[in-house]
Amino acid sequence: MKDRIHRLLAKMRSSIPGRAGTTPPSAGRQQESEIRQVSDTAFMAAAYRALETRHRHALFQDPLAAKVAGEQGERIIGHLPRRAFLGGWSVVIRTRIIDDFIGLAVDEGVDTVLNLGAGLDTRPYRLELPAELRWIEVDYPHVVDLKEARLAGETARCRLERIGLDLTDTGARRTLLKDVAASSKKILVLTEAVTPYLAQPAVASLGADLLAQTFVQYWLVDYFSPSSYEYRRRSGMSRMMKNAPFLFEPADYFGFFSKVGWTPRETRYFAEEGEKLRRPAPFPLPVRLVMRVMTMLASPTRREQMKQYAGFVLFEPARPPGDHLKALKSR
Repeated sequence: MKDRIHRLLAKMRSSIPGRAGTTPPSAGRQQESEIRQVSDTAFMAAAYRALETRHRHALFQDPLAAKVAGEQGERIIGHLPRRAFLGGWSVVIRTRIIDDFIGLAVDEGVDTVLNLGAGLDTRPYRLELPAELRWIEVDYPHVVDLKEARLAGETARCRLERIGLDLTDTGARRTLLKDVAASSKKILVLTEAVTPYLAQPAVASLGADLLAQTFVQYWLVDYFSPSSYEYRRRSGMSRMMKNAPFLFEPADYFGFFSKVGWTPRETRYFAEEGEKLRRPAPFPLPVRLVMRVMTMLASPTRREQMKQYAGFVLFEPARPPGDHLKALKSR
């Protein structure tokens, strides 16, 4: 019986586009990528959020997403390989995860959200936020200028500020962090779809700079497992994203952040959250069949790993518990 299952599994695997010995569906389509630089990925994410807003059972409403994405966002997702379908689903699930984490942080007294690499995110306009909450968006000057123009006349639900800054400019970044910390009591730093495009030394440098600011209490960061990077390469996403490649691929993700001084408070994985939200990953039928059989044959540990290929982590600084309170009292 087990041999029969293995033969069936091998047969189904061979039917999946992009497996060894098969031709990916994007092969032969020599379309030039519409993504010319990392900042273009913001248009892609906004376009996916706009699509979700029109979904019959939308997991969130982002009425300004289409406005900021524009035709460029539609072109980008229109030129992605067919096997890149997980990208849109991931954007939707990660949006809900981050929304929930922000709500949790605000409930716990966060008075400033610092969104580094904010892109075309519109959370200050669509989330239920305290009017006194300070929300600071930081991105390249040309992204900030475009966003200001497209959202002119719209009203944010909190105290919104925008700053044009290249985050790889270490000196300018450290000055910014000091200025923000000087006028905040409890800060959540959000880096949505930022760290994957940075090399490991750059992520370590950013982590150290955030850790140096006592009032930074939370850091929200993308998580990808080694197998997820391999999927990007097989699916054709790495080829289409050659102008904005993933650079951050640590062999031991949590060990890396531990060395930098950050400890995970909570991790939410896309697959598990998708199940909770009744929005599982939209794999084609052959892939679903393969995964079902693989799950049957896998050990409990392996089954857990299969669900934890990507997600988002809410990190806390690994500082002595009383440091933040001492800093507040010293003001």
